[in-house]
Amino acid sequence: MSTIHEPAVFYTWQQSFQDRNSQVSIKKATHIQYQDVTFRNWYKKINWLNTTLVVLIPLYGLYLAKHTPLTRPTLLWSIAYYFFTAFGITGGYHRLWSHRCYSARPPLRLFLAFVGAGAIQGSIRWWSANHRAHHRWTDTMKDPYSVMRGLLFSHIGWMVLNNDPKVKGRTDVSDLDSDWVVVLQHKHYGKCLLFTAWLFPMIVAGLGWGDWWGGLVYAGIIRACFVQQATFCVNSLAHWIGEQPFDDRRSPRDHVLTALVTMGEGYHNFHHEFPSDYRNAIIWYQYDPTKWLIFLLSRIRIPGLVAPMAYDLKTFRENEIEKGRLQQQQKALDRKRAKLDWGIPLAQLPVVDWDDFKTRCAEGAKLVAIAGVIHDVESFIVDHPGGKALIASAVGKDATALFNGGVYEHSNAAHNLLSTMRVGILRGGQEVEIWKIEWSRLEKDTKGVAVMRAGEQITRVGAPVAAAVAA
Repeated sequence: MSTIHEPAVFYTWQQSFQDRNSQVSIKKATHIQYQDVTFRNWYKKINWLNTTLVVLIPLYGLYLAKHTPLTRPTLLWSIAYYFFTAFGITGGYHRLWSHRCYSARPPLRLFLAFVGAGAIQGSIRWWSANHRAHHRWTDTMKDPYSVMRGLLFSHIGWMVLNNDPKVKGRTDVSDLDSDWVVVLQHKHYGKCLLFTAWLFPMIVAGLGWGDWWGGLVYAGIIRACFVQQATFCVNSLAHWIGEQPFDDRRSPRDHVLTALVTMGEGYHNFHHEFPSDYRNAIIWYQYDPTKWLIFLLSRIRIPGLVAPMAYDLKTFRENEIEKGRLQQQQKALDRKRAKLDWGIPLAQLPVVDWDDFKTRCAEGAKLVAIAGVIHDVESFIVDHPGGKALIASAVGKDATALFNGGVYEHSNAAHNLLSTMRVGILRGGQEVEIWKIEWSRLEKDTKGVAVMRAGEQITRVGAPVAAAVAA
């Protein structure tokens, strides 16, 4: 009997073993990002290398600052090196390598790679790959620092948390792999970071005025912290506060505060619309020192000896920039227009015979026909600027000529007000059939609704004639 059931028992055991293996493999395949936080795994959710560089060391630097005197030369050097390293990110990592907004000669590329490494934000290749993914996949899960996952995540969470690398959108960085400066810095980034972020500012302060420790604390650690937080504001605040003058379908925004913090990177709505433009700010008074420095580097030359370090500065066509701005303004106008009372659309009005119109007026209705459209003026008779008698005399009649210059050439406001009083259309009205043909030709707004501009109201017939004009 036992031999009869052995195959079944063996099969059941084998299937159970396979199921357990499958469950184990699924569990292993689940990235720590998707696992609930527990006492046993919380530390696995943290990227400890990045956390050390952008959180722990800066905090230690702030602690050291309490016991380290800040001299004036060290303060000035810290400020100067702050702007050098910040420009390494904004003018180098961002506009030169991520977006290829301009070209730079080897000495400038080497300088930008040097000071950019001092900002402690990764290598050029790593930074640019992330940033290109951010542009390609903005506001999606494939965006490595998507603001849709929260302001704090887009600012620093994406750096200090262990995120699933398979989620981030892929981008092409083959052009960077052909740049020997990028390859050299990426290969030796750890050494570059150590020297440019901490040792170099310390050596300058030490050899320059004997403040070795102050150079490390202020020009090294604390300066790098400020550069990091300023750059992170582009990922967070620039997608959170400000206006959207060029497109509102995604989160990037323009704001002067973000621009002040980030050396001009705060005009982010423009940048996301026109990323290949070396400018972030296009109006002369907008703050964009990165643009000014790039432009200056493209103009400085020593004839016969030194060519401009920056060249081939790219700008987007002004025509397309203005089209984008105008389209966004049109959206805003359409939203505002939708809130106003333009009267019942003619297509929704009942069609009334002339005899019915006359009968209703005989029964006491205060109806006036103008350009084939019937208007109920009862509530306006008392308030009519031309007097009660004049408008009362038009009740039950076709007042098209009277309204369009026969007595007064009524103002645009009068035509707009009249449109809110319409209640019907005369069958075979003198202008309605023509208007029906023309209506299909009217310009439509972004919602597909016909735009009625000043002077184009259906009640306006013919060119204005010489007549007294009502206000």
